[in-house]
Amino acid sequence: MRHTTKEPAFENRYDAGHKLAAKLAAYKGRTCVVMAIPNGGAPVALGVALALDADFDLVISRKIPLPLSPEGGFGAVTDDGTTILNDAVVKQAGLTPQQINYQVSQVRANIRQRSLLYHQERPPAITSDKTIIIVDDGMASGYTMMAAVESLRHRRPREIVVAVPVAHEKTVKEVAKRADKVVACVVDSSQKFYLADFYRFWNEPSDKEVLQCLKEWRIRRQPVIDLTIKGRQ
Repeated sequence: MRHTTKEPAFENRYDAGHKLAAKLAAYKGRTCVVMAIPNGGAPVALGVALALDADFDLVISRKIPLPLSPEGGFGAVTDDGTTILNDAVVKQAGLTPQQINYQVSQVRANIRQRSLLYHQERPPAITSDKTIIIVDDGMASGYTMMAAVESLRHRRPREIVVAVPVAHEKTVKEVAKRADKVVACVVDSSQKFYLADFYRFWNEPSDKEVLQCLKEWRIRRQPVIDLTIKGRQ
């Protein structure tokens, strides 16, 4: 649901991906891996990966919901166990270590299920000494993105670029402390900030759509991959 009458910046996530790819044109031809944060980041990242002729994979980073208030969060967890907490929210909510550990364990269980579904038999993308471009559909608090950055640092990339269609100004500054570069089509400073306001059509992509994005990338990139393999023979 949109909370404003302003004209949206993007039609949908696929449109956002095309516009974000234009902001990242300098990375075309480089050794890059586009890592999407599912579910919302997958449709955006697909357009970026195809435009840049880059590898495409997922980094699963999920919000840790507040007990009894799942719409709110107090941090994020990734698929390798990296955990980042919003200390201010933890303090304000008066969360105990037991409550924190329980919520984190629940999110990790959900991530394990998603990881099995999304990755199946595919090996993870090789990211060592490459530029990683982490893509999501936007950044509000930024904790899922910050957790993803910290997680992917462990893979020893050459550079980590955070790329989103839209982000809040304060969040950009916070994420920039962890990433090597932050790229956004729209940076907003409104007190009331909702990602949905920047999209004409906004809905949560299903797991099926995430898998379809991965499949479409493989189909459209297969000729390039085949030529690369032949060139090495």
